[in-house]
Amino acid sequence: MDTREFQELIWEQGRVLYRSMPWRDDTRPYYVMVSEIMLQQTQVSRVVPKFEAFIAQFPSIESLAEASLADVLTAWSGLGYNRRAKFLHQAAQKVVQEYGGEMPATLEGLMSLPGVGINTAGAIMAYSYNHPVVFIETNIRTVYFHHFFADEVAVTDKALREVVEETIDSEHPREWYWAMMDYGSFLKQQGQGRLDQSHHYKKQAPLKGSLREVRGQIIAQLAKQPLREAELRTVLSADNRFETALSALIDERLVARDGDELQLAR
Repeated sequence: MDTREFQELIWEQGRVLYRSMPWRDDTRPYYVMVSEIMLQQTQVSRVVPKFEAFIAQFPSIESLAEASLADVLTAWSGLGYNRRAKFLHQAAQKVVQEYGGEMPATLEGLMSLPGVGINTAGAIMAYSYNHPVVFIETNIRTVYFHHFFADEVAVTDKALREVVEETIDSEHPREWYWAMMDYGSFLKQQGQGRLDQSHHYKKQAPLKGSLREVRGQIIAQLAKQPLREAELRTVLSADNRFETALSALIDERLVARDGDELQLAR
């Protein structure tokens, strides 16, 4: 498939499959950053209501920066991977303290923010600033694997980025990536998403029975009120994962000890 044929296909699919999302209706960089960090390893259907509630509570990057980490973690509850919330909080603080409350408008500036890697930075550049930056995420991988790497395995992101760069619509990158994302989501729903073709693919472990499950339970309980460790163990009917999960949360400064009580970090 040549570039022009591929671009026509993406635009056609984008028109048919377009999904309305709050961070598409308002593409200010703060909104896009929040949505992109929320969308890491989390489906759109779960993110939309959490995003709307989060933005209602923290409508500006200044309000997020000024909030306590405990309030941010509480608002984040239910999305999992709570380190993302801490990174987002730290990113907001850095933007306020070092950029005067204005989100950086370069890849380098965005990548200086906690929790913002090259692909998240690229998404912000494309969606907020409408710059034709190459970035990769699961839906993009799905589309390109399907059309350009159908018979290959262990495809590297470097190889993928080269094809993305050759085929991107540089005049309309924001809408181009929206179309790409919606088409990729559709392909996955049709069972045509072969992410195991990626050299970087790692299958996500089930939540049930995992250390991640206990971490989330600890955060959820402490979001309600501080508890003594023994009380927390009892509430959670703790098993042998508890000590490891709690220790990691304390080390990561997501949970703090205050005397003999545990509470979300401030």
